[in-house]
Amino acid sequence: MNHDEVRNIAALARIEIPEDRMARMAEELSRVLAFVAALDQLDLSGCEQVSLAPAGVPLREDRRDGRTLGAEAALCAAPEQDGGYFLVPPVVENLNP
Repeated sequence: MNHDEVRNIAALARIEIPEDRMARMAEELSRVLAFVAALDQLDLSGCEQVSLAPAGVPLREDRRDGRTLGAEAALCAAPEQDGGYFLVPPVVENLNP
C-alpha cells in the first residue's frame, strides 16, 4: 500500500492522517490486507457453517402486523421536509474534483 492509497482511504473515511504517520499507516494497512488475503486462501470445505444466533432461540415469522406509522405522522417532527420526504444534509460529497 502506498501513500496515495492511504490518502484516498483517509479521504473516504473522512479522517486526517498526518504526513509523518503515512508510512506507518501504509505498513499497517498492508499487514491487514495480507492477513485477509491469507484467510481467503483457507480451505473451509470441511467446516460446518456457524450461526451467530444462540442455539434454540425461536425465530418469529416475518410478517406485517397491520400497524403502520403513516407518512404524515412520520414527518410531523421532521425539521425539514418537502413533498412527503425528509430533507437532510448531504452525507456524500464528490471527493475527486
